[in-house]
Amino acid sequence: MTTVLTKSFPQEKPTVLKADPGKKRVLIVGGGFAGIAAARALKRADVEITLIDRRNHHIFQPLLYQVATAVLSPAEIAAPIRQLEAKQKNLSVLLAEVKGLDLGARTVETICPGVGSRKLDYDFLLIASGMRPSYFGHDEFARFAPGLKSLNDAEAIRTKILSAFELAESTDDPNERARQMTFVLVGGGPTGVELAASIAQLVSVTLHNNFRRIDPAKSRILLLDGGARILPTFAESLSRKAAKRLTKLGVEVSTGVKVEKVDDQGVIAAGERIPSATVLWTAGVSASPVVKMLGTQTDRAGRALVGAFMDIPEAPNVFVAGDAAAMTQDGHPVPGVAQAAIQQGRFVGQVITNRVRGRKDGRPFRYRNKGNMAVVGKNFAILESGRLRSSGFMTWLVWAALHVLALPQLQNRFRVQTQWLWSYLSGQRSSRLISEGPRSSAS
Repeated sequence: MTTVLTKSFPQEKPTVLKADPGKKRVLIVGGGFAGIAAARALKRADVEITLIDRRNHHIFQPLLYQVATAVLSPAEIAAPIRQLEAKQKNLSVLLAEVKGLDLGARTVETICPGVGSRKLDYDFLLIASGMRPSYFGHDEFARFAPGLKSLNDAEAIRTKILSAFELAESTDDPNERARQMTFVLVGGGPTGVELAASIAQLVSVTLHNNFRRIDPAKSRILLLDGGARILPTFAESLSRKAAKRLTKLGVEVSTGVKVEKVDDQGVIAAGERIPSATVLWTAGVSASPVVKMLGTQTDRAGRALVGAFMDIPEAPNVFVAGDAAAMTQDGHPVPGVAQAAIQQGRFVGQVITNRVRGRKDGRPFRYRNKGNMAVVGKNFAILESGRLRSSGFMTWLVWAALHVLALPQLQNRFRVQTQWLWSYLSGQRSSRLISEGPRSSAS
């Protein structure tokens, strides 16, 4: 969730929306994994809940890269947040952006499209506004190297990838053709690895024989990372297997490489110019700007440093969860993954329920790691859960089953299963659409 405002409204006092005096009011900022989990955990609590998000949908982010590479369509991994409202009587949804927080007055000021400014009072506040791409102080890179955090990002990347082949087909300049068919991904975490593998299969299988003047299989795909190895959160043995698999798919993996510049012609990495028309940023993330409004201590990524009950010291009834929160456990940071966000959201919901009922908070939050997975193309995934480390086809089947079951709606599960089966058998992808830009007046 962002707070960048592009539309101005009349300078008038914002409408203040008061809660039912007989019930405590809970405001949740962000409709991601943590926000949705918290709202559901409060279903039976005697509270009024308002969930605020600037989007009307919840995204299943682990499959966002498949929208970016035309495997799935946006509707297959997203669900309308407002659908929760029909199922949960104590929940209201507000499509708005957060403009300001006043912890002293216990109010949140929002901007609603076409309506204007509103102030909502609260008794309990949860900030679960997620993350955005971080360019490590080089925000000028964003113009040329999009990140992957939203459906808009995914569709823009899909258009960028597919357009590159159309432009390569139409040009007579061999250097420009090579530039169009060179794809550079900056960052070797799970998103970068999964995206690189999916592009590799797109060019070698899906686009085979689709063009007359070019061979997509001759595309160059580079995965660059500044660390010693890709997938640093996994065991080194699994990292090596993933790198070997990527190499087999045709991806050039380069570690210990720092990207110094990104522009419209490509990147400069380790002092070398790499011409590329498609540079994708999968390196770093930073917290939503909403976190800064809390005025609490943050880490280097801008995430709020929270206590044992996911709250901040400045206000005991203000919580931060999911990717916007930073906390350590047993000397290690709690990872910014979906399962951690869901657990934190549920925990905050239970803490609020206990406080409303006059009970003690209970035990502090403790993250239960159920294992980490990453898929590296068709028929290959890696899994690490405690001492268990596995890779290969059976692990890939487990990955597929778990991700289908975790999708937000039954219709999402059915559609994704159907599309995956078709893609697996035929090698084709159903969402190879190049989005049209704004039409000119002459068109």
